[in-house]
Amino acid sequence: MNLPIEKLQQLSTPYYYYDTDLLVATLAEVKSHLTSDFHVHYAVKANANPTILRHICKAGLGCDCVSGGEIEACLRAGFSADKIVYAGVGKADWEINLGLDAGIFCFNCESTEELAIINELAAAKNKVARVALRINPNVGAHTHANITTGLAENKFGIAMEDMEQVIGLCEAASHIEFVGLHFHIGSQILEMDDFVALCHRINELQDRLEARGISVANLNVGGGLGIDYEQPQQHPVPNFRDYFATYRQHLKLRPGQQLHFELGRAIVGQCGALLTRVLYIKNARVKKFCIVDAGMTDLIRPALYGALHQISNLTSDEPQEVYDVVGPICESSDVFATNYALATAHRGDMLALLSAGAYGEIMASQYNCRMLPKGYCTEDL
Repeated sequence: MNLPIEKLQQLSTPYYYYDTDLLVATLAEVKSHLTSDFHVHYAVKANANPTILRHICKAGLGCDCVSGGEIEACLRAGFSADKIVYAGVGKADWEINLGLDAGIFCFNCESTEELAIINELAAAKNKVARVALRINPNVGAHTHANITTGLAENKFGIAMEDMEQVIGLCEAASHIEFVGLHFHIGSQILEMDDFVALCHRINELQDRLEARGISVANLNVGGGLGIDYEQPQQHPVPNFRDYFATYRQHLKLRPGQQLHFELGRAIVGQCGALLTRVLYIKNARVKKFCIVDAGMTDLIRPALYGALHQISNLTSDEPQEVYDVVGPICESSDVFATNYALATAHRGDMLALLSAGAYGEIMASQYNCRMLPKGYCTEDL
C-alpha cells in the first residue's frame, strides 16, 4: 500500500485513506482467474465508499448486498441490477419491493417464512422473483466465532434436511423462480481446506438433488477469503490463485452451471488504512500508553473481534518502544493493540492502522457523539 505521507499530513484526523491504485491491481488479479462460468459479486458490507464502488463497477464485477441501502448505493454507483444479489436473514418488505422494482438478479432466501413473503410481494406487483436458497452446509471454518456462518447453530440459511422440501415450495409458488443454491461458511478464512470441505458438501447435495431429478442453474459459494493482517505490505494482494483453483479442482460443476462468488474483504481490505494522530504519551506505573485521536468508533474490529492491525508510525524513525495503543472513547475495550512495539511516538505523530479497507469505515459509529471518519481515495489528494 502506498501512503503519500506529505499529502496525508494535511488532512484532519482520524480518517480513512484508500490506495485505489492497489484496488485496481487487486481487481485485475481477480479478473485474471475468471472464466465465462465464474462470476464475482463484491460484498458491499465490507466497504461502501462511493469511489470504491465505482472502481469495482468499472471492473465489471457484480455486487452482493445485505440491505436495501446497499442496493441503492450500488445502483447509484452504476451497477447493473441484473448483477445484484440480495442476501440477509431479515429482509424488510420495502427492501424486497426495492429489489423487485429494480429487477435484481436474485434474492438469496434464508427461510420458508421469507419465501412466502417474497412470493406475496411479487404477486402484488405481478412480477416473478428469482430466488436462490441459502443452505446451511454445517461446515466449520478456521476463523473467529463471530464471523463463522456455516454451522447448524448459526442463524443463517435453511437446514440441509429441508432443502428438497423448500425447493418444492419454490416450484409451487406462482411468483417465484428457483434459480440456484447459495452457501457461505464464514469470513477471514486462510486455510483452503475449509473451502475444499464446502465443495465436498455441495457435491453431496447436488448428487442428492440429481437423484430426484432436480437441476440447479447457479451455485453461489459466498466469499470468505482472508487477507494477511500480520504482513500486509509483503502480501498486498490475497491468494486468489489458490482460492479459485480450489473450486475448479474440487467442485463438480454440471454442464452450463454458473458459479458465483461473494468476495469483500479480499478485494478491499489491503487498500485501506486508518490515519490517526497521537494526542498523548501517558507514562503509567505499569505501562506506557500511546493515546490517539481515533477510537473504536472509527475501527471497531479490535474491540469486537480482538483483531490486530499492523500499526506504523509514519513520522518517526526513532528506536522502537512498547506501548498500549488506545483511543479516546470512554470504554476499556477502546484498545487497538497492547504491548506493541512502535517507533518512539510523540504528540502529533501520525500513525497508520493498516489493512483497514474492509469493515472499517463502513462499521463506524457516532458513540460519544463523535463525528464519523471521512474516507479519502488516491484521486482525492
